[in-house]
Amino acid sequence: MSNEVTTIGKRSSTSSNQNVSRWFKKNNHGNRLLTLVLFLPPALLLFTIFVILPIGEAGYYSLFRWNGYGEPSQWVEFSNYVRLFKHGAFDTAVWNTFKIILISLVIQLPLALIIALSIYKKSWANSLFRLIFFLPYILAEVAAGLIWRFVFDGDYGVMARFTEALNTDTWYILADKNWAFVAILVVLVWKYFGFHMMIYIAALQGVPKDLIEASKLDGASRFQAIWYVKIPLIMSGITISIFFSILGALQTFDLIMPLTGGGPSNSTHTLVSYLYTFGITRMNVGFGSAVGVVLFICCVIFAFTYQSTIMKDKK
Repeated sequence: MSNEVTTIGKRSSTSSNQNVSRWFKKNNHGNRLLTLVLFLPPALLLFTIFVILPIGEAGYYSLFRWNGYGEPSQWVEFSNYVRLFKHGAFDTAVWNTFKIILISLVIQLPLALIIALSIYKKSWANSLFRLIFFLPYILAEVAAGLIWRFVFDGDYGVMARFTEALNTDTWYILADKNWAFVAILVVLVWKYFGFHMMIYIAALQGVPKDLIEASKLDGASRFQAIWYVKIPLIMSGITISIFFSILGALQTFDLIMPLTGGGPSNSTHTLVSYLYTFGITRMNVGFGSAVGVVLFICCVIFAFTYQSTIMKDKK
């Protein structure tokens, strides 16, 4: 009797394995299922450890007044958020972040597109210009910030030589509340327009030449060929460029700190530099976590909204 039970159990196990094998072969189109099984669990594990858990912890710590040492114990509920939205420096940081987005969309991206249209064709001269325009993006943000800090220095930098040549008073632009952030915007445009230029060049090189030739045969001017043929065909590249530009503006930090550190009088803070200054350096981790949660919500809302509306139409 026991032998019969064992035999039946083996048969059912074999049958189950065969069913699983058949299901796997049926659904493993081009080894996609196998790839999913092998690579998805490690990716989910890393995403959980380095993204989901820190976000959850930040939301938890934002409900405490905590300096980062020991266990948080002083429960303040949503006081950090109330304090955040009543803080004048936070309003300045939000407005400065919006300025970066605006300048990126109005100046940086059009500049990158104009240059890309001028040098996208393959030649040694265009390759040289691409390298020159792309070099600022390769340069580390902190190094770029230190270089431009010397350029704007009113005592020893290029600005000092400029004011000396004009025989005017020394101008410390990074110490001027009215002009410090303008200087930062100039550096941001210089630093990142090369990245967007390369996106546009890659897209333009994929435009079929026969369409451009056909537009010329139809009597289209150069501007008309650009406006009605090239730009519509590279809209997917423009769309992704806008996405990177806005998301990068929300996370601007590395250039702010070596240039001004958020000063003078907290007038050049962005959301991330505000978080660092008022949360980390002042040992107010609970408050900094509240800023991080707000910034995370802004980024997620923008990313999902943009991808589900504008980028969805371009797929």
